[in-house]
Amino acid sequence: MRTRESLGGMALLAPTLLLLLGLVLYPFCYAIWLAFSDKTVGSPGQYVGLRNFIYVLSWPQFSAAVTNTIVFTVSAVAIKFVLGMAVALVLNQRIRARNFFRAFLLLPWVMPAFVVYLVWRWLYDPLAGLINYALLDIGVIASPIAFLSDRSTAMGSVVVAHAWRNFPFYAISFLAGMQTISQELYDSAQVDGASRIRQFRHITLPGLYHIIGVVLLLTTIQTANAFEPIYLLTGGGPSDATMVYTMLVYVMGIMNLRLGEAAAVSTLFLPLLVGLVLVVTMLLQKKANA
Repeated sequence: MRTRESLGGMALLAPTLLLLLGLVLYPFCYAIWLAFSDKTVGSPGQYVGLRNFIYVLSWPQFSAAVTNTIVFTVSAVAIKFVLGMAVALVLNQRIRARNFFRAFLLLPWVMPAFVVYLVWRWLYDPLAGLINYALLDIGVIASPIAFLSDRSTAMGSVVVAHAWRNFPFYAISFLAGMQTISQELYDSAQVDGASRIRQFRHITLPGLYHIIGVVLLLTTIQTANAFEPIYLLTGGGPSDATMVYTMLVYVMGIMNLRLGEAAAVSTLFLPLLVGLVLVVTMLLQKKANA
């Protein structure tokens, strides 16, 4: 009977395992092999050792992509965290039309990324964009600003657009966590004379610790791998000011058809993402065992 149960369990797990092997493990291993080959579109490719990695590491555009990826990821995650936490705190209060605002909050997140970033591209337009029109009308600026064509404003503009679309995930996650915190803790803190800031620091934040860890982990990886905002808003320009590593992979692999070098770029970023996962996991485990 135990043998039958084991065989039955293996039979039930087999479709899932085959799916994981076909959609996850095989593409991952194939990408690693591409990184060590001179594969291009139309040629079988041969093993070249570390040549692709040496070439990529010596390429100035790669160092720019690393810096831009770090700046983009840290800035976007910080803005989304602060904005999401602030919105969650407001929507956790007993205000009128609270349910309506909670549903309305999801609008930027559920809209297709293609539509969102094309709208932001129009908003940033120096001739017909609403932002320039409003700033000129109230006298803040004397001439239109080319938000996406100026090196000094391009990265910030992309970060703002990306943060606007994705901060609702933070807000909804934090709001869900706040609903699980007992109201009696806040009532006791008020009786003891604790201010709202102290209540947030000593009750809300500790109660959201695990949610914050998971959200930061998932969204940091998602932000570091973001492609749509860069591709649709700036295309990596101007002068590589917004060239993140995903855009660099696209340029190498899709536009230049150099699949080996494109895979090498992705492989070089893999240890950074794995390290991030391990760090956050260790911190969560340490807090759970404390």
